[in-house]
Amino acid sequence: MKVAVFSTKPYDRQFLADANTEHGHELIFHETPLNPATAALAAGCPAVCIFVNDEATADTLKILAAGGTQLIALRCTGFNNVDLNVATELGIKVVRVTVYSPYSVAEHTVALLQCLNRKIHRAYNRTRDSNFALDGLMGVDLHDRTVGIIGTGKIGQIFAKIMGHGFGCHLLGYDLYPNPAFENELGGKYATLPELFSQSDVISLHCPLTPENHYLINEAAIAQMKPGVMLINTSRGGLVDTEAVIAGLRSKQIGALGLDVYEQESDLFFEDLSCEIIQDDVIERLLSFPNVIMTGHQAFFTQEAIGTISKTTLASITEFEQGKPLSNEIKPPKKVPAIV
Repeated sequence: MKVAVFSTKPYDRQFLADANTEHGHELIFHETPLNPATAALAAGCPAVCIFVNDEATADTLKILAAGGTQLIALRCTGFNNVDLNVATELGIKVVRVTVYSPYSVAEHTVALLQCLNRKIHRAYNRTRDSNFALDGLMGVDLHDRTVGIIGTGKIGQIFAKIMGHGFGCHLLGYDLYPNPAFENELGGKYATLPELFSQSDVISLHCPLTPENHYLINEAAIAQMKPGVMLINTSRGGLVDTEAVIAGLRSKQIGALGLDVYEQESDLFFEDLSCEIIQDDVIERLLSFPNVIMTGHQAFFTQEAIGTISKTTLASITEFEQGKPLSNEIKPPKKVPAIV
């Protein structure tokens, strides 16, 4: 099957090409992201493969449908960048990667947490200048601290296991769909969001982005948090109101911030802009804080994860080509309760 692959990097080409030896699809790689201006590049391709910051909006989908596209294969888990209702109306099927390596994201979350706690980023810069002073580098023992985990799916549970069994932390969880294993096997305790906010020393986000939880972390939520809380987001940028977080950093209500995602990342992440003047003043303000660490949506980026993503994506395309049921199909979600 002819497949237009958007937002490709060298590693995408390598892993997809390797996985494609079992499927034999005609992969047409485009470095450009998918959006209304580039959708015509997929003309004649029954399938389109996209990534997290590609724009499968209503306008884009209409152009794809007119060009003969019948399948969108997301090589990621999140699907908030796809208008599922319009896709359904146009007869376009949508599949995603439901599981790749939950360890990759959970482990990266811990890396951000410990880097912030023990000031590794600051120590690294100092020692390169032969400055071995310890002033300003003091952290805290994580043992016996309370970690709040919002979203206790596969990634959230692995992060919980690392923090609970590995570091000896107390675990609080919040999820619209509680998982018994979080309490019975991991020793966690479910709480309301206000309880989690007020009691947690560390809060980590591991939930998908939906219309109901957009700006879950906002001014009101931050006001309920324990002063000096550490906040980590390796899920989706839109979960966090960045302006509210900046205000929280300035007031010291937020003691440290670790981000692998950013709500306006689509114009920035996955590109080398080191020789450019960034026009986004918000991210520039974020990066000016000494107690903020940001990585460029790399939490998923391990050999195991990229390999699984490539294999799963191509297997889904083969299922579609052969008229089989789509194991990883996404349909328009049903209305879910608002987060309270």
